[in-house]
Formats: sequence, C-alpha cells, structure tokens
Amino acid sequence: MYNITTVMYNKKTDVILFISDIITNNFKGGPQMPLFSFLAFVIITSFTPGPNNIMALAFANKHGLAKTLQFCIGVGVGFFTITGLSSLFNRFLTNIMPMIEIPLTVLGVGYMLYLAFKILTSKENDSEEDKENKRNLFLVGVFLQFVNPKGILFGITVVATYILPYYSSYVSYLLFSLFLGMVGIMSTFSWALFGSAFQKILLQYRRSFNIVMALLLVYSAISILVH
Repeated sequence: MYNITTVMYNKKTDVILFISDIITNNFKGGPQMPLFSFLAFVIITSFTPGPNNIMALAFANKHGLAKTLQFCIGVGVGFFTITGLSSLFNRFLTNIMPMIEIPLTVLGVGYMLYLAFKILTSKENDSEEDKENKRNLFLVGVFLQFVNPKGILFGITVVATYILPYYSSYVSYLLFSLFLGMVGIMSTFSWALFGSAFQKILLQYRRSFNIVMALLLVYSAISILVH
C-alpha cells in the first residue's frame, strides 16, 4: 500500500533517472540532445532585449527591485506554462498556430503599444496608477507571455527541436519547463537589477528614459509584425 513516503521516493527516483538520462545521452551512446545548442538558443533568446526585459528595466526604475520581482516571477510562470503546454500539446499547437497567429499578433502588438503608451505618459506623482501597477505586476508578467507570438513560437520551437525528439516522460517535460521558467526569471531579474542599480541616475532623466523604453517597446511590436 502506497503512502506519502513511497510517492516522494518514486518522484525523487524519476528525477534522478531523468538527470542520469541526460548525462548518458549526451556523453555516451544513444540519441544525443545538442545540449550546447539548446543552452545557447535559450540564453540568447531570453537575455537579449525584448518586451520582457524592457518592461523589467522600466518597472525596476519606476517601482524598485522588490516590486519588480513580482513581474519577473510572473514571466517565469508564463514561460513554465507555455513550455509545459507545448510539451503536452505540441502537435496540436503547431497545427493551430497558423490559424491564431494573426489575431494573436494583433493582440500582442496592441498590448505592447498600450504598455509603451502607459510608460510614455506616466507621471512622477501618479500615485493611483503606481499602486495599481504594483498590485498587478505579477499578472502583467504572466499575461505578456500569452500575447507575445514570439514567446509562444519560442516555446513550441524549443520543445519540438530540443526536448520531444530525445525525451518522452512527463518528468522530463516538467523539469525542462521549470528550467525555462527559472531562465525567464533570471533574465528579467538581471535587467531589473540594472534598472534598480541606476535608479537614481535614471530618475534624473525620467522623461528621456521613458521615451527610450516606449520606443524600444514600439520597436519590439513592429518587429513582431515584420517577422
């Protein structure tokens, strides 16, 4: 008869076997996952400028690092969810993506332009808006992942190219999703850390900084339309 100890032991064993499987596949015989290519793709895609990182920088400058951590965690949760869904329903998502790409692109671009407008028109003494944004930074981080076509395509691509051909267990899907979620948190947090570290300097040029952040978001929106 199973008890909680047995279940926890089995889960721990599954994780150990999965890690062992990665080592075995990549350093011995059997189908080899291109580990370096996978890490390079994930790191470059996650840490280079994009809507998530731009918003993290802007939020940290406006609200501080502690509050922006909510946004970073929201991004991580969004990444985790998209990767998990892509692992479970990759074929379905691949088939349906051409049908939803246009409305999703319109929604994503519209939302990014809205965020750019809010940054551009934000005022130093807009306390009510500040309170609202502080309460919803986590939800903003999560929602942003589901209206960004590039983010969804990233999830489908990384799963179809690097995960599904080499792993088939739900434990592997879970661990890869957790890993990508953590990368999402680390990438946005690194940008938030920069925004917080130079907060005093950036506040001196608040208007100019807001204009640059808004233009970068507009550029990100346009790049989605172009590509």
